[in-house]
Amino acid sequence: MADKAKKQDEVAEVTEPQEVIETPVVETEVTEPKEEKTAKAGKRSAKALAEAEEKVEKEERKAAHDTTPQSDEAKASDRKGPAPKTRTRLERRGKNYRKLAEQVEAGKAYSLEEAIALAAKTSPSKFDATVELHINLNVDPRQADQNIRATVALPHGTGKTVRVAVFAPADQLDKAKKAGADITGEDDFLALLDKEQIDFDILVATPQMMPKLGKYARLLGPRGLMPNPKSGTVTTNIAKAVEEAKAGRVEYRVDKQAIVHQGIGKVSFDAPKLTENAKAFIASLSSVKPASIKGAYIKSAAVTTTMGPGIKIDVASL
Repeated sequence: MADKAKKQDEVAEVTEPQEVIETPVVETEVTEPKEEKTAKAGKRSAKALAEAEEKVEKEERKAAHDTTPQSDEAKASDRKGPAPKTRTRLERRGKNYRKLAEQVEAGKAYSLEEAIALAAKTSPSKFDATVELHINLNVDPRQADQNIRATVALPHGTGKTVRVAVFAPADQLDKAKKAGADITGEDDFLALLDKEQIDFDILVATPQMMPKLGKYARLLGPRGLMPNPKSGTVTTNIAKAVEEAKAGRVEYRVDKQAIVHQGIGKVSFDAPKLTENAKAFIASLSSVKPASIKGAYIKSAAVTTTMGPGIKIDVASL
């Protein structure tokens, strides 16, 4: 009986409801990332931040030697409007120019006579354009002996009205006027230079007068008007220098790219006259070939008009 009572007590203890201990639930707030505030303009603007990120990415690619091109979509997104269409240089020209340029066969080298005749036919300008020769030389203009500079008297002139000024002693001014000088003077000529009145294309001076022109070097030099013994504009024979300048004597020199540019006449000239002028210029250019040049002297040549297409010349025909 005692054992039976003991078992009932144990069952009662098990069946009694036990207290449930509730653990408090702590609610954790989920913090969302705050949006960075941007200014309307300045270093903190959205555009400035985007450009800064793009610059950092570019520097990282540069440091990693990453030369892979960016996607076309990214490039297209940076552009405003439709993608630009690339056109050739000929397509960017006018209709009249393109029509005349069709007469020039691409890649063909013409003889001197053929090139000059074709250049006169393909001039699109309404005015009397200048026919120009452009010759690329095998020289280094940085070397003193290869810095080509000389003068040539074209048989038929350039077609331009040349205004010649003479700065010489008073006893030689009458001879200069008879030879055809447009402006002559001594002290009165210097007064014109003080006012920067330059109404001439060529200035001829005597050697004893050159020291007085030293203060005007910055005025005359950049315009190519400073007298020089190499160009024949510093001489004791003033009358002869004026006559040659009026007859068509021109000065030429090589530029930094080793190219000589020279006008040989007008489109209104007939082809034989232009050819004679061209041959006279080429002969003069060949006569001043530096002794240090080995091999071919003329690398390439072309003829064109003021606004016309360029025509390649066969160097062998020169």
